[in-house]
Amino acid sequence: MSTIAFIGLGIMGSPMACHLVRAGHTVIGLDQSPERSAAMVEAGGRAAESIEQAVKGADVVAIMVPDSPQVQSVLLGDNGVFAYAQPGTLVIDFSSIRPDVTVEFAQMGAERGLRILDAPVSGGEPGAKNATLSIMVGGSEEDFAAAKPILDAVGKTIVHVGTNGAGQTVKAANQLIVAGNIELLAEAITFLKAYDVDIDAAVQVLAGGLAGSAVIDQKASKMLQRNFDPGFRIALHHKDMGIVTAAAREAGVVTPLGAVVAQLMSSAVANGEGGLDHSALLLGVERLSGTEGEPTR
Repeated sequence: MSTIAFIGLGIMGSPMACHLVRAGHTVIGLDQSPERSAAMVEAGGRAAESIEQAVKGADVVAIMVPDSPQVQSVLLGDNGVFAYAQPGTLVIDFSSIRPDVTVEFAQMGAERGLRILDAPVSGGEPGAKNATLSIMVGGSEEDFAAAKPILDAVGKTIVHVGTNGAGQTVKAANQLIVAGNIELLAEAITFLKAYDVDIDAAVQVLAGGLAGSAVIDQKASKMLQRNFDPGFRIALHHKDMGIVTAAAREAGVVTPLGAVVAQLMSSAVANGEGGLDHSALLLGVERLSGTEGEPTR
């Protein structure tokens, strides 16, 4: 069993930290909002008041924060992880950030004798709560093997996809696919609402055919119930689509459908919907269709 400093106890980080406690690890959690430590403490973990307090003596440092600037602050700040972690410490970044930034952090960590893995996750809040996340891991084979027992406690599909930065690249591709699926599901539901069909039955049969997907399984009900409580916020997916489009441009890869979906994400944020679940892309389709707010038949 490891002593794990877990930094970032939000929608995803809190249940992940709780699973690690229940797996028998010693977990010291930290979040900018101290009240977010409550669930982890109730599960048997300990709350820290600073990165120094969390990291000193930890074998593993896990990070789950929103974006590259937050990871940079956690790692490189005057009182950051790199200032206090002992050589040999395994640092697992579960955040979804730019691949090139991840590579820079890994190089800086290696210079300090730290072992860095980028391990972004997919599966949203349900996956975090049920420990069924898909985790795509970049880093060395040796460090991946060392991290595997920890990853097993929070995920189901865990794959080493290459060197540092590879995990973030695969996550960017994942977010491209998910965004496209959610947008097309929103368009399909808006299309179905324009006709006299049983929409629940229509979604059921679509889910059972070639159109079926985890997106339909998890997001259709949210759209039909108009329940946009965030499992994964539009603002974060908007950030991820920025990562995709920038990385694709750098590689000379054309992603025309991805570019359109990125603009629709941007529109949702501009309309004040960034705090809603990404299934709320439905609202943008309804705006464009002139059917905003109409009830489901």
